[in-house]
Amino acid sequence: MSAVDGLKDVRSRVDSAAREAGRQSQDVELIAVSKTFDADAIRPVLDAGQRVFGENRVQEAQGKWPGLKADYADVELHLIGPLQSNKTKEAVALFDVIQTVDREKIARAIAKEIEKQGKPMRLYVEVNTGMEPQKAGIAPDDCAAFIKLCRDELGLTVEGLMCIPPFDENPGPHFALLRKLAGENDVEKLSMGMSGDFETAIGFGATSVRVGTAIFGGR
Repeated sequence: MSAVDGLKDVRSRVDSAAREAGRQSQDVELIAVSKTFDADAIRPVLDAGQRVFGENRVQEAQGKWPGLKADYADVELHLIGPLQSNKTKEAVALFDVIQTVDREKIARAIAKEIEKQGKPMRLYVEVNTGMEPQKAGIAPDDCAAFIKLCRDELGLTVEGLMCIPPFDENPGPHFALLRKLAGENDVEKLSMGMSGDFETAIGFGATSVRVGTAIFGGR
């Protein structure tokens, strides 16, 4: 299956899942995860009308997206992988949205760069819903205090929460927890669900789903 066929299939599945959940399909944003794929593999998907993309690594994104953004000016680029503080300058310059704000050090670095570059950034706090030691993300119990710090002290725009449930567990309870935390903290958007579970995530209120393999194929 070509990436364009994959895109059509995923869009159709997003529509069906939204309808089943009693939601409008336009309320769910599809983020095409293009990590490890080069510009030539991404262009057909851009030509098919997809405009929101996710990348995991700042350095890899720098190698392909400046040129693509020059050709497709309305592209919106999300950083969905961990951000190291020494890459903050480049991340703020290249990305429109950072979905992986997960500790005070990185929040402060982002705030500093936003001010320096004079560029507004939309941010999501990553929550480690499964409390997995090997994974990034703020602990659910620390979420409220961290969002307050970001908003009140650092003046950051936290518009959403993001999570990656443990791969060997039912994702539903993790999506439900993220939705609960969003409600408690006046956060509007939920980035949750990937190729294997995005339909479930839509049922739990996802406002964006991050889909790579189901569009581009295996890496």
